[in-house]
Amino acid sequence: MNRRTLITLLGSAAAAWPPAARAQQPTMPVVGVLYGVSAADRTEHMTAVHRGLSETGAMIAATQSIPIVFTTGVDPLSAGLVASLNRPGGTATGVTTFASELGPKKIELLHEVVPTANKIAVLVNPTNRVSSEGDVSGAQMAAHRLGLEIIVVNGGAVKEIEMAFASAVQQGAGAMYVGGSLVGLSRREEFGALTLHHKLPTISSQRDPVRAGQLISYGANELEMYRQAGIYVGRILQGEKPADLPVQGPTKFELVINLKTAKALGLEVPATVLARADEVIE
Repeated sequence: MNRRTLITLLGSAAAAWPPAARAQQPTMPVVGVLYGVSAADRTEHMTAVHRGLSETGAMIAATQSIPIVFTTGVDPLSAGLVASLNRPGGTATGVTTFASELGPKKIELLHEVVPTANKIAVLVNPTNRVSSEGDVSGAQMAAHRLGLEIIVVNGGAVKEIEMAFASAVQQGAGAMYVGGSLVGLSRREEFGALTLHHKLPTISSQRDPVRAGQLISYGANELEMYRQAGIYVGRILQGEKPADLPVQGPTKFELVINLKTAKALGLEVPATVLARADEVIE
């Protein structure tokens, strides 16, 4: 399981402490947040979690089990996180962006912006099978309809990403779709720099790499997703069970375009695409 997909609630851990130790602990529930990147890179996201918590109060004691509220881009059923989307049935629930299901839309956007790209590389992390398979199948679905060829390149480790970009260019790719298993705020500068260095237009699901130089992002609004997670944290602390809380899907989507990068790559973004953008970086 990708550890950055989880937000773990630790408020009920005090129930297992010895009475003497428990008496010294604060009565306010403690919520632990597990990320795969530094806290400094998640400031906005944590603000969104706090906003969700504030909307539900969250000022009572936690339950007798340790529940998990996750945020993930994969299908929670395929990943084995829950037994059902409507009734998770266990100790975990949360929010998913279903990022892989947006793969066809990302390929379509790349085709609109880079119509000369007949081959599109899909960068995946092979160690994250569920996410990678979803990214590739979604991309191939759109590519078949548009008459494009998909090239799969692997970038499981940080040092492999630059090699993957070079491999994509060598194989004739005219654009790249960065899979959900690879996008992380800790790599945003790297993706931006490689986009410009290899002159390879890229698209992913997160806006932060676009601010760092990547060309396009299209996906669920992450801050809204974390706000939803914060609401679930609050509801669980108020006594509701994760098993009874349906897995939430995305409610807002956003398209972000870096025009500065487009100009550096010699691309002219169609007015029809710019008109749909939620944010344009100039």
